[in-house]
Formats: sequence, structure tokens, C-alpha cells
Amino acid sequence: MDIQKPVLVTGAAGFIGFHIALKMLEAGRNVTGLDNINDYYDVCLKQDRLALLRKHPGFEFFKLDLKDDRSVGAFFQDHPFDIVMHMAAQAGVRYSLQNPHAYIESNIAGFLNLLEGCRHSGVKHLVFASSSSVYGANTKIPFAVQDNVDHPISLYAATKKANELMAHTYAHLYGIPSTGLRFFTVYGPWGRPDMAVFLFTRAILAGEPIKVFNRGLMSRDFTYIDDVVEVMLRLADHPPAPDPHWNGLKPDPGASFAPYRIYNVGNHEPVQLLDFISTIEDCLQVKAKKEFLPMQPGDVPMTYADVDDIVRDFGFRPETPLSQGLSSFVAWYRQYYRSGSP
Repeated sequence: MDIQKPVLVTGAAGFIGFHIALKMLEAGRNVTGLDNINDYYDVCLKQDRLALLRKHPGFEFFKLDLKDDRSVGAFFQDHPFDIVMHMAAQAGVRYSLQNPHAYIESNIAGFLNLLEGCRHSGVKHLVFASSSSVYGANTKIPFAVQDNVDHPISLYAATKKANELMAHTYAHLYGIPSTGLRFFTVYGPWGRPDMAVFLFTRAILAGEPIKVFNRGLMSRDFTYIDDVVEVMLRLADHPPAPDPHWNGLKPDPGASFAPYRIYNVGNHEPVQLLDFISTIEDCLQVKAKKEFLPMQPGDVPMTYADVDDIVRDFGFRPETPLSQGLSSFVAWYRQYYRSGSP
């Protein structure tokens, strides 16, 4: 692939999109960023991320909504890319219960427009964000890409599963090499304000109670942002090839006869929710007030990533300790908000 040609990062003003764009710029790559800068959460945070990216001469930004098929088509006509890192999406499990149409518009229609742009402009590798939420009602742990994922329990999860199916279809029909990444609870500096680490930190510093769902009987495979970005940097220039061993009589959901692969990106180490809270308390040196609540619709009691495939193929295992990752987040939070609350 032409390393001088810009890499397209959609969702460049978002949490993961910002970090992958920044690391690519620091590595000397040119990056084109797309984002619609919606108000799902604090627009100022998104603008501040973009301000850091704009400090790099190799960065160019376009405000564009992927739902606009004509604008997306024209954009791809004018800007050819070898690599597309698609991180844009309407995120959030709980918000999908309140505003389901936003998920169909952004995650289905928007993704279709992106696929069409890739199809007509000869993209050589599409890397797209999926989610651990696709495992839904599965209870076999750890979650493996070889597992069936036909029982989502939120519309957000259903749209991410749909993205995987759509990408596979385009990989088969039009030969677009596509890699889907199922992220497991990504956290770190510049994170999303609707995520637990952000919500807990803000509430604890403000002296407000934190909401502890399922009365704390939950665990998550928390994955630090630097580990996620390292995985993406390693695979960006390595598009998948068809698997010659794929067998339609015993189909492997994680591989394909098409140039398509799915990987889990997780820390492979679930942490109990109360231990997670305790670690945040240690970092802040403040005790949390806890409000214990029942399980919320769309939530699952545990996530746990089997990462054997990505370790085998790219020689990297996400493994930043939770204490280290949370310490880095808290340091960023205190600096960004000057130790106060937003």
C-alpha cells in the first residue's frame, strides 16, 4: 500500500478514532478525518480532540455525516484511500433504548454509504469497529470469534452484528478486504463521558452517588486505549486474505472464503465491577457513594475476550493492568478539568 496516501479515519473526533488518528500522525502517516460532530455528548471535548490532531501538518479534516449518501459518494470520488479505519457510529447500549432511529441511520445507513464509497474507490483494506455487545445472550466464556452471535439483546448490538454481515457481503461481492474488531469496554484518556470510568470519576469527585447496576454482580473485560491502537496499527497494512481452509459444511464465523476476518480486542482479564470501582477510588483517593440498582435492559453480567486469534496473527496481546490504565485516565481527567467536574 502507498504509505504516502492518507489513511481515512471516520469518527476522528470520537474517542477511538481520535487516538488511532493521533498515533498514525505521530508515526508519520497522513490522515484524513471525518466526523459529523453530533451532540450525543460534549461537543467541546470532540473539538478539543480535533484541535490536537490539527497540530499535525499531515492531518486534514472534513465535517461530513455518513448518512448523506450523495456527499459520501462525492467525497470518495475526490479522495482516494488505500486504508479506511471506520470508527464512526452511534454508540451506547442504553441510548439505543431511547433513540433507536439514530442507530439505524448512523450504524446501518451510514455504514452502507461507507461500503459503497469503498467499493467505488478501490479501497484495499477496510478496518471497522464492531463490539463485544454482539455476543448478546451467550454465556460460554471467554467469548470467541468462532462462537455463534445470533442472539443480540440490544439494538446497538444488532446494528454491530449487521455491520459484520454487510462488510462480509461486500468482501465477497466486490473483493473489499475487511477486518472487523470487536472492542471490549475501551477506556483511557480522552474517553467518552457516557462510559462507566468517566461517569464514576466525575460523580466521585463531585460527592455524588454512583449507580452500580445489578448490585455490583457484573464484570467487564476493560481494555486500555493504547492497547487497542497498537492492535490497529499492526493490522492496518495487512488486509485479510480468503481462508483456504474455510468449510461451508462447518462454517467458522470468525473467518471466511472471502477476504474477511473478525477479531476480539480485549484484555482477556474480566474485572469485577466493585473491584473496578475500588481501583478508581484508590486513584482518586476518594471513597465512592454507591447506589445499588438492578440490571439494566440490554446489559450482560460478564464480558471476557478470547484473543488467541489476534495474538497468533499479529503477535500482540492487550495487557495494560487496570490500575495503570485508570491512573492514566484519572491524571488526564484532573488535568483536563483542572481537578473539578465538567
